[in-house]
Amino acid sequence: MALYVSSACFCGFSQKRVERIKAVASEGFATVKTEEEKVKLGGSDLKVTKLGIGAWSWGDTSYWNNFEWDDRKMKAAKGAFDASIDVGITLFDTAEVYGSRFSFGAINSETLLGRFIKERKEKNPEVEVAVATKFAALPWRFGRQSVITALKDSLCRLGLLSVDLYQLHWPGVWGNEGYIDGLGDAVEMGLVKAVGVSNYSEKRLLEAYEKLKKRGIPLASNQVNYSLLYRLPEENGVKAACDELGVTLIAYSPIAQGALTGKYTPGNPPTGPRGRIYTPEFLAKLQPLLNRIMEIGQNYDKTPTQVVLNWLICQENVVPIPGAKNAEQAKEFSGALGWRLTDDEINELRSLASETKPVIGFPVENL
Repeated sequence: MALYVSSACFCGFSQKRVERIKAVASEGFATVKTEEEKVKLGGSDLKVTKLGIGAWSWGDTSYWNNFEWDDRKMKAAKGAFDASIDVGITLFDTAEVYGSRFSFGAINSETLLGRFIKERKEKNPEVEVAVATKFAALPWRFGRQSVITALKDSLCRLGLLSVDLYQLHWPGVWGNEGYIDGLGDAVEMGLVKAVGVSNYSEKRLLEAYEKLKKRGIPLASNQVNYSLLYRLPEENGVKAACDELGVTLIAYSPIAQGALTGKYTPGNPPTGPRGRIYTPEFLAKLQPLLNRIMEIGQNYDKTPTQVVLNWLICQENVVPIPGAKNAEQAKEFSGALGWRLTDDEINELRSLASETKPVIGFPVENL
């Protein structure tokens, strides 16, 4: 688990008292109550809930939140955090570039998550949170020390002694071997419990796995875009490689940024940058799939969101991390746990989804 300290400065961590964190589940929702309901990340010793929460939108003004951040959105994000803990979802994924300081009005997502953990801990010192964050492979960052320097900056923003999972956000144009060395150094320095990569191709995944293996360090995860609408990991060898190597696939954008929830229609497309991806024309072609998802959900008394998240969980070795903007969304996500689609339903949904032209992914996947 992530270790919390009240200091905002890494140099003061050793003087701060570290307290353990434990999740409290509320009644009325599907909850994660025991260690048996968690899964290990790859070959690491880290156990996390079968579904996590993505914090990409927290504090962001460049892609989400209609380009603005205010107190109302802050309160909603805090509600999402608390509701997640209440239902036992304790894995939170953030990154140093989420809510980038380069965007006007933005607040760094790591800073917000650290603040939410601190406030929750003040009410319940035993609350447990697993924190995952990421290193940005920016062109001007070189070698292994850049990873450690960035990690320490992240720890300052989070107010933590260590994080549970530290990931390379995307492959660098150069210097990837140094970045992998930096991940290994972070483990040996006790700054992280497990390490992973993100947006890595099959070839790069194998290279990272083998390099860390030589140091006796498991590659815990590869975080990639994966949903019923975006199944590239099944087609480019990434999912198969993860399964073969024992590397957990963490699925970001698992509900296709809201397109699979049924919220959007040809007459009501999403706003902002998502509107350029999920156009009225695309959403019109998506309706047969959405209709079937809704029908299946009604049979289980589940929402479309819960159905598509369960579809991912049914793929095995997959931990979805949908983004939660408010408490209602976080509570809804918990309903994806504790049940399972049939094999016929899984295959039917994949077949229907294949009739829709896939959306464009993150180009770095092909580096």
